[in-house]
Amino acid sequence: MNKNTKIYISGHRGMVGSAIRRKLEAEGYSNLVFRTSSQLDLREQYAVKSFFESEKPEYVFLAAAKVGGIMANSRYKADFLYDNLMIQTNVIHESYKSGVKKLLFLGSSCIYPKHCPQPMKEEYLLTGPLEETNDAYAIAKISGIKMCQAYREQYGCNFISVMPTNLYGPNDNYDLENSHVLPALIRKFHEAKVENKPSVTIWGTGSPLREFLHADDLADACLFLMNNYDEADHINVGVSKEISIKNLALLIKDKVGFEGKLEFDTSKPDGTPRKMMDSSKIYSLGWKPSITLDEGLTRTISDYKTVNAI
Repeated sequence: MNKNTKIYISGHRGMVGSAIRRKLEAEGYSNLVFRTSSQLDLREQYAVKSFFESEKPEYVFLAAAKVGGIMANSRYKADFLYDNLMIQTNVIHESYKSGVKKLLFLGSSCIYPKHCPQPMKEEYLLTGPLEETNDAYAIAKISGIKMCQAYREQYGCNFISVMPTNLYGPNDNYDLENSHVLPALIRKFHEAKVENKPSVTIWGTGSPLREFLHADDLADACLFLMNNYDEADHINVGVSKEISIKNLALLIKDKVGFEGKLEFDTSKPDGTPRKMMDSSKIYSLGWKPSITLDEGLTRTISDYKTVNAI
């Protein structure tokens, strides 16, 4: 991409989209196009069609999505399936219709089977049943991968798909009901410290293992892939290090300075027992993550405190 290339970032105010925007601006890309969800509802076909016809972006980062943690995915399956299918279908189709040179579709590690061999290689897609708590979201994202491949095969579109591991960073969702585990823990420990609570309750057993990628590292990977990757197969992006939910909670507890104890609510679901990505493919192309979990948590907790004036 040239520095004056017109680039559309969908979902530019979300955690991933805003990280991509920061990265592109830092690298000198100046012709960036954005729309808030109130300005452009990506679920509405005609609105998306009109946007692409008038703006004619050359490159598209498809970061807009309806996202959430275990509880949100379990409660609102219809919303997660419908909203994500509509968003990606409209953007991918209109990118083809308007002659977009390249599109990058962002998915999720939940596309892989619940009991997937570890680490999860790209070729393990569709080799087993999905995790029940987020199967609607996973099916939508799998459909996005297949749609990019189909448009590439039938129409010659250079559409690629990127599957990041669990993400965290600025502009994350800290809602205790609908957020992912890491931001939920940050909020829980902060509030417990401020309110002098004796304990913090963690959902599940604390035993599941997860890897966590900072959103700024993902943005760096997305720019790298937009400039260096043109294959039909989706590609994983992770850090190749994992931590149990219990140890993650202890780490956040220490960084926040909460002195109470941990309690585990085993009536809440654990989700997939392990989700370790095999990121050897992107590493072999020359990209590696640079933000450690320790550094990333420090930055993210600081950001949370600033935003919430704690």
